[in-house]
Amino acid sequence: MGEVKLRSKHFLSDKVSHFTESVIREMTRQAMLHGAINLAQGFPDFPAPAEIKRAAREAIAADLNQYAITWGAKSLRGAIAEQTRTFQGVAVDPETQVTVCCGSTEAMISTLLAVCNAGDEVVIFEPYYENYGPDSILSGAKPRFVKLRPPASPNGDWSFDERELRAVFHRHTKAIIVNTPNNPTGKVFSRAELELIRDLCVEFDVLAITDEIYEHIVYDGAQHISIAGLDGMTERTITINGMSKTYSVTGWRVGWTIAPPRLTDAIRKVHDFLTVGAPAPLQEAGASALSLPQSYYRKLAEGYRRRRDRLMRALEEAGFRCFRPQGAYYVMTDISGFGFADDLAFTRHLVSEVGVAAVPGSSFYRNPSDGARQVRFAFCKREETLDEAAKRLGKLRPRQGTEPGWGKALREQRIHLRTRRKTNHRKGNAG
Repeated sequence: MGEVKLRSKHFLSDKVSHFTESVIREMTRQAMLHGAINLAQGFPDFPAPAEIKRAAREAIAADLNQYAITWGAKSLRGAIAEQTRTFQGVAVDPETQVTVCCGSTEAMISTLLAVCNAGDEVVIFEPYYENYGPDSILSGAKPRFVKLRPPASPNGDWSFDERELRAVFHRHTKAIIVNTPNNPTGKVFSRAELELIRDLCVEFDVLAITDEIYEHIVYDGAQHISIAGLDGMTERTITINGMSKTYSVTGWRVGWTIAPPRLTDAIRKVHDFLTVGAPAPLQEAGASALSLPQSYYRKLAEGYRRRRDRLMRALEEAGFRCFRPQGAYYVMTDISGFGFADDLAFTRHLVSEVGVAAVPGSSFYRNPSDGARQVRFAFCKREETLDEAAKRLGKLRPRQGTEPGWGKALREQRIHLRTRRKTNHRKGNAG
């Protein structure tokens, strides 16, 4: 009997061919490899608040080390509901509307798996946080992208075209993801923009999935508005949030969703079989964190405002064109003047030769060429870390072959910025 030749199987899911590993986390590995300052990944290098670390230790010592209720400890769900009422004026039932997850990242994928079917479409503003595209694909949906355009003036806002947004809404649209304050742009969506999104969601019967992880980090009078609080959106909004950014505990992985009961039921089913539950003692510490006074949040935003201004001065002096963020803790920049082929070549040079890690802008776009002249920096760092980064960035020079006259323009820009900075110091406006 002759040998039967079996055709080799394709062992990989077709889904994974549509996305890569995280570029942000790869840049962290590159920073470690080259001994660079990590302004790529958004985690603080300063301590978390003493109160919540103490609460975590006390919970562990009290033997709260076994499974919590799958969808979250009662104390934390109650604190989430109370904070949502206090800051956004939205009433939440902690028993039927809150699901505690292993970070907002799990909250997002649990949500999309719970609501999406094959053939559904999810609207995403770009540049976008890199998880949203892969999460949509893993859930069986097709991502549809709408551009946020960078501001023309230094203090302007990223904006979208209403006609472009309307054009992607139709009968197959299941949800729109709204990240405000936004990563990577720092955009804080205005009430008028959110009302426009609300009107489209109602007209086309679409869910709004909002990532509000940076809600307490806003500047210059910007106001965070949760779309769940707008008329007509209570029953069609899933709000995602977490502890990572507000309380400087990105490694704890405690996040949550707030949704109408019928959607919460579905999210809880998916969450249960994905991760079972978030760390029990850290949930108890979370309840303590969410009970901090409002003064904590004012100091948080003011501290990040100072860091933002500190890093932006350094970036502008080094020759970057900065897009001033209204919220979150990142600065998007334009690198056109440095003469590099693209953002990948620039960030490779920056991490290996200058000693500063940043994120190539192309990782935030469906079409990499759209971000080929952009780079994102994180400023959730100690002042001394930012000062050392500034010192290293000061050594950055344009590539050979850059258009004639640019080097002179860069030198003039640096002189102008240093003069302005000295003037501000004399006036007592050091920022």
